[in-house]
Amino acid sequence: MSGALTPLRDFVVAFGRLIDTAPHEGAVLRDGGALLRQLVARDGWLPDAFARPDPERYQQFLLHADSTERFSVVSFVWGPGQATPVHDHTVWGLIGMLRGSEYSQRYVEQGGRWRPHGPAQRLLPGDVEAVSPAVGDVHRVHNAYVDRVSISIHVYGANIGAVARHVLPVEGGTKPFVSGYSNTVLPNLWDRSADVRKVISGSRV
Repeated sequence: MSGALTPLRDFVVAFGRLIDTAPHEGAVLRDGGALLRQLVARDGWLPDAFARPDPERYQQFLLHADSTERFSVVSFVWGPGQATPVHDHTVWGLIGMLRGSEYSQRYVEQGGRWRPHGPAQRLLPGDVEAVSPAVGDVHRVHNAYVDRVSISIHVYGANIGAVARHVLPVEGGTKPFVSGYSNTVLPNLWDRSADVRKVISGSRV
C-alpha cells in the first residue's frame, strides 16, 4: 500500500514546499493548481477506504493535514445525485476531479439573496478549480451523475474540517457549520520502509 500512496505523498511534500516559498495566495492557487492537476491526472492511488460513498450524504475524508494546519488534503466522495447546499469556505481552496464528474455553480449576493453567477462549471477528470474569498468563495456542488460515484480531491488553506463556515440559503441569511471529517484514521503516507529495504538489499556491505 505504501507504494500505491507515492503520488499522494509526493504531492503533499511538494505542496508543503510551495507553502513555504509562495509569495502570495495567487501563487499558491496557480502553482498549487498545477501540482493538483498532476495528482488527479492519474487514478489508482486513492485507497478504497477513502473512496467509499454513503447512501445518505457525500463524504469528506481527510487524507493529510499539515502539522501547523497551513493546508489540508481531502477526498470528496459523491454518491449518485448527491449535492452540497450553497456554502462558503472562508479560506482558499483547490478542487481537482479524480473520478467521475461534478458541477460547481458559483453564487453571488444580490439584494440580500444568493443567486447563481454564470453557468455551472462541469469538472471532468484532471480538471482543477480554485475558490477563495479573493476569487469567489460561494458555490454549490453536485455529482454530475445520477447512477455512479464521483470523487474529487480538495486542498484547503487550513484544517478545513475545523473551520467555522456558513451554509447560505438562497433566500438570504447564513447558517454556521463545521464540516468535520468522515474518517477517524488516515492513510499512512510515511511508511517508505519497503523502498529502503530494496536499497539495502541491493547494496554491498
